[in-house]
Amino acid sequence: DVDGKVATITLARPERLNALTFEVYAGLRDLFKWLESQAQIRAVILTGEGRGFCSGGDVEDIIGKLVEMDHDELLGFTRMTCETVANMRACPQPIVAALNGTVAGAGAALAVACDVRIAVPEAKIAFLFVKAGLSSADMGASHLLPRLIGLGRATELLLTGDFIDAATAERWGLYNRVVPKERLMDEARQVALKIAAGPAAGIPASKHTIDRQLSMSLRDALEHDAKLQAELGGHPDFKEAYRAFKEKRPAKFG
Repeated sequence: DVDGKVATITLARPERLNALTFEVYAGLRDLFKWLESQAQIRAVILTGEGRGFCSGGDVEDIIGKLVEMDHDELLGFTRMTCETVANMRACPQPIVAALNGTVAGAGAALAVACDVRIAVPEAKIAFLFVKAGLSSADMGASHLLPRLIGLGRATELLLTGDFIDAATAERWGLYNRVVPKERLMDEARQVALKIAAGPAAGIPASKHTIDRQLSMSLRDALEHDAKLQAELGGHPDFKEAYRAFKEKRPAKFG
């Protein structure tokens, strides 16, 4: 659903806690790729219907079929799941996760691939991959989670597969904040609208810089900053921000 500059993507299998299927994975992968060309959309909300955000891969529709696949078929699937996360990080629009309930397995990987996470008190979270007999290195979780909550806490979550409650996730910095369920979508939309009202070039540049600089030295990051800010200094949004400050009014970015 697109409303003005904000798009909302809703996982809609509430009877299965929005468990993912092959088709849903492919749909999300393609949707986030499509968003790269939709400059009029400036922010995205990702949420679920019912009492769960996403419980991961559907036990029957995915896991029951994966155990019968050969290596090449499995690799095709795992590359698709990782491409979904890659496209989430590559799309220029910041993504606000509105976590309406249980966040588990691949659902947790989708949550950490978002830029902001707002949750309800019922939104317990677990990275269940080791409990499925697999590695914690799935869909970028081992890369992204330590950067959110630190190596020690991330290692414990990834190696045990245990759930933590929403209050703990907020305290650790995994959730930006926890709000009552009746306020969740309003809160997520307010954050998305604030982002969407930001500079047209500056917001995507900020999102991509945060990712790129995770693997840069400080010197390389500073050089990147210098070049990027010099480029954006010639953008109309920079001049508009200055005029708005002088005229004591909110800036109106393109």
